[in-house]
Amino acid sequence: MHVKKWLSWALVLAWMFLIFSFSAQQGSASGSLSGSIVDAVLSVWEFLFPTIELERETVHLFIRKGAHFSVYLILGLFSANALNQSGLKGKKRFGYALLLCALYAASDEWHQSFVPGRGPSAWDVLIDSAGAAVGSGFFGWIRQDGY
Repeated sequence: MHVKKWLSWALVLAWMFLIFSFSAQQGSASGSLSGSIVDAVLSVWEFLFPTIELERETVHLFIRKGAHFSVYLILGLFSANALNQSGLKGKKRFGYALLLCALYAASDEWHQSFVPGRGPSAWDVLIDSAGAAVGSGFFGWIRQDGY
């Protein structure tokens, strides 16, 4: 059905736009957002484990890199679904989904080089690509047509 195909690609583009909008945030706004998430995590941690201290910077790094991995995991799922709706199966679907997501991750890091207070990171492209690989792989596992 053509509607499913177009909707699945629209979902990929919408998710890419969401990623783009987060990347367009100036460094101070991005840091403030992740800082508030870190504060919430630390509050819950201190309530649950009052005798075990966590370093704020370690939690901050984990939150930021975990966000990269997570949003690209979802992009990998959406991309694999759109490619599946377009007729690609198995290893070919996985490869194209991973390529699409990795290229988008690289372009997104390049985009960040123009945003005040932000900069590109090859490590982030690797983390993003790993998330996309897990998402696309999970899609294949759910479909049981493997890779």
